[in-house]
Amino acid sequence: MQASANAFYQEIKSRRTVRDFSADPIPEGVLEDCIMAAGTAPNGANLQPWYFAVVMDRAVKKQIREAAEEEEREFYGGRAPEEWLDVLSHLGTDASKPFLETAPALIAIFQKSKTTDHRGVESKTYYPKESVGIATGFLIAALHQAGLATLTHTPSPMKFLNEILDRPMEEKPFLLLVVGFPSKGCEVPVIDKKPLEGIASFH
Repeated sequence: MQASANAFYQEIKSRRTVRDFSADPIPEGVLEDCIMAAGTAPNGANLQPWYFAVVMDRAVKKQIREAAEEEEREFYGGRAPEEWLDVLSHLGTDASKPFLETAPALIAIFQKSKTTDHRGVESKTYYPKESVGIATGFLIAALHQAGLATLTHTPSPMKFLNEILDRPMEEKPFLLLVVGFPSKGCEVPVIDKKPLEGIASFH
């Protein structure tokens, strides 16, 4: 068990967020299996309050980029507090998001406030934010295991995703996941993760 746990740790710690993607296509079936893995996540009352909208069409990706960059320009241009911009500065991010068009796939993840239960009866969802967060973590880990890179993108607000992807307005956009292969020569910032004693205690 210890060897298995350590092997997973060694694998998952090699995961890095990238911002430079290749346009190379993702093999058929990979995204489907990864989303099915995400769908196994624990969630409130097993109501599975998530929806994954996969975007590979170039025209739709272009629409999403244009809408996201409009929100990002407002964010970087005055909406974001100065201390937040200071924290982001070493990552080299700005309002330009070319990866939204370059990457072969975008997965828009929605949080559902109501759904249909096992009896076919409409029900409100319970702990939807926590449930969708766990499922998103499963999805990122599954995509990494498959050999793909990801970027979590959260322009605010994200209601443009409902309109572009024709999702009901009561579904809340949770996160836009950029998926693909790193571009040749892709670089990532040098960062550290806290040691065990910095993130956990045992009683």
